[in-house]
Amino acid sequence: MNRPENVWSEPLHIFETRLYADPARVVLRPFHLGWQGKNAGGRAYRLVEDVAGLSDEQVASEYARVLRDFKERHWQTEKIFAERFDEVARNLELDAAQFSETRQRLIGAYFCHEYTFAAAALMNPSIVPAPDQSGMQDGAVRFIMSLRAVGEGHISSIAFREGIAEVDGTFCLWPQASFATSVELDQEEQADSDETVSVHRHAESNLSNTVIFPITEQQRGGLEDLRLVRFDHGGGDFEWVGTYTAYSGSSIRSELLRTRDFRSFELEPIRGRAGRNKGMALFPEKIDGRFAMVGRQDGKNLFLLRSDSLGTWDDDGVLLMEPKYPWEFIQIGNCGSPIPTEHGWLLFTHGVGAMRKYALGCALLDLKDPSKVLARTVEPVLTAENADRSGYVPNVVYTCGALKVGERLLLPYGISDSTVGFATCEIENLLKLMA
Repeated sequence: MNRPENVWSEPLHIFETRLYADPARVVLRPFHLGWQGKNAGGRAYRLVEDVAGLSDEQVASEYARVLRDFKERHWQTEKIFAERFDEVARNLELDAAQFSETRQRLIGAYFCHEYTFAAAALMNPSIVPAPDQSGMQDGAVRFIMSLRAVGEGHISSIAFREGIAEVDGTFCLWPQASFATSVELDQEEQADSDETVSVHRHAESNLSNTVIFPITEQQRGGLEDLRLVRFDHGGGDFEWVGTYTAYSGSSIRSELLRTRDFRSFELEPIRGRAGRNKGMALFPEKIDGRFAMVGRQDGKNLFLLRSDSLGTWDDDGVLLMEPKYPWEFIQIGNCGSPIPTEHGWLLFTHGVGAMRKYALGCALLDLKDPSKVLARTVEPVLTAENADRSGYVPNVVYTCGALKVGERLLLPYGISDSTVGFATCEIENLLKLMA
């Protein structure tokens, strides 16, 4: 169990727990034929021909070498090779009966690779109550935390950790296995789609060992800064929705991750003018019968957006907050979805000040009319200090969401775009910092 060991910046109590990048955590990934097929069909077929031309003895020897190098580093390795061969055979219209089982799996191995999905950084976490709260007592909350994992080629993917938060501010994280698995497309041809993509995690893999990688062309450069929220459709109907930035390598677009069980997911483009921006955060329920989001439409200020459709945001919005204090003069942005309290909507923000230093603040919005800002913190509630100023991008603290547990908040946050830390605070103490 993690307990606050020191006080860094009141009212936040900082935990000593840190999550770090780990180049040893790898996942066995297929090459996406949807990305390669346009130019690589001939190369793929030639590769199959090369393996087909090996003698049975050579095949056995090469496959034994692959297993010696990789079997213990991954889960169900040979099954993945077999499934990958089946995919390649369908794509290239091969007659599988012409290949022995060992030769099939060797071909499958040639169409897989090992990827270090979190070798460079873990950062920008978001946190929500898990769908399953069975067995929780005394106000404890089972949670799911998403993480932006940055790996080879600076490609961002979505990773997860599960845990339990207690009302006294303590928390624990569930352990991870030594392996990780990638979600799988429901239909391979969706990789070429610019519409909604459906994926699922392996039935025998838990969420803490699951990674969602870029799939479509628009996502090819990375899935960045997922802001998860448990959305209440009413009548006990909950859906977990996250907004994230899909980066193609040259352009950005906001997209939605939608799930009801964290076993199957839909990745859906946001249509409309607002979808061309990043950093959108969805309210956890409708406001006056309409969906609502906080976004930064002009790159500097925060706006309140409304829509009749969760997937279409064509509203320029109304100005919600402008930079007011020196630590946020360059720009402000949201740090996750607003959190409902009896006092109003708590909205964590980030401000960028001199020397491009990021700091966290917080605002209180009216419950019935969130376009009204009731109060905001005059000084940052959290800034990068001492050793935490160093990292891939120095002088940055950033979060994509906090979790309300009783009258406290559990706040995971990114440190200098490299590491994830944790803090807790009483809501009452946070409100005292506002004016």
